[in-house]
Parts: sequence; structure tokens; C-alpha cells
Amino acid sequence: MRDDVTVVDRAPASASASVELRPHVRLLHGMRRPANWLQLVRFSLVGASGYAVNLVIYAGLVKALGVEYLAAEAAAWIIAAGNNFYWNRHWTFKARDGLIHIQAARFMLVSLAALGFNLIVLRLLVESGGMDKVAAEVIALAASTPLNFLGNKLWSFQNSD
Repeated sequence: MRDDVTVVDRAPASASASVELRPHVRLLHGMRRPANWLQLVRFSLVGASGYAVNLVIYAGLVKALGVEYLAAEAAAWIIAAGNNFYWNRHWTFKARDGLIHIQAARFMLVSLAALGFNLIVLRLLVESGGMDKVAAEVIALAASTPLNFLGNKLWSFQNSD
């Protein structure tokens, strides 16, 4: 799989030396590619669907069934992660050629790291900030999204053949 966000046009392999570019230079090159912006839009749409799935399940578990809020978030996150894995693999990153079990394992590790961060933010907002549990979850999900995107873009869906 070709990573369009971090790919930089380089001299042919016959060139005498390969030059490694610094991350900020790679980012600037990646930002010039329209395909990368489209990928970001697709990732955002998938994220929005996962966000909706997460919130609906979380709110239903907490408000309707009285499930403890941290356990409800863990269950909602896992279900939303399954939704997001499918759509990101098939639509956002078009990584169907990669080994699905490696991608899934990486995706779940990234999701668990983002979940851990989400739970820390959620607990701080509810316990220390006195926020409503659902409102706090909206903020916690937004705070964990950048970690989730970067991990999946740069690791989960990289070429895993």
C-alpha cells in the first residue's frame, strides 16, 4: 500500500544517495497532495459515524441501563472501533491488500491506547470537573481523536504484507 500522506517524490533508485527528509518536511510535502485531503475527509466521516455509534451505545448503557460509566465507555468504544476498522480499511485507507489480522491487531492496539487516553480525560472531567457524563464523553472523544488518527494512519494501515 502506498502511503500518500507521507510519500515524497524522490530521486530514482539509481541515484547515488537516498536523502531522508525530516518529519515536518514530509508533512509539508504530504499537505500538497489533494488525495491526502480527501483521505482526511473520509477519515473524518468514518470518525463521525464511529462517534455517533459510540455516543448512542454509551448513552443507552449509562442512561437506560444504568451501567457504570467507565464500563459503558469501554463497551461503546470497542463496538465503535469495529465499525471504524471496517470503514477505514475498506474506504479511508483502502488497505485491502494488507494482512487483515495484522491490521486488525494494530488497529485494536491503537484503539486501546486512544481508549486509555479517553478514559483518563473522561474520569478527570466527571470526577474532578463535575461534568455531566455524556457531555464529558463528547469532550473525551474529541481529545482522543488525533492520537487515534495518527496511530492508524502511520502504523495500523501501513503496508503490512
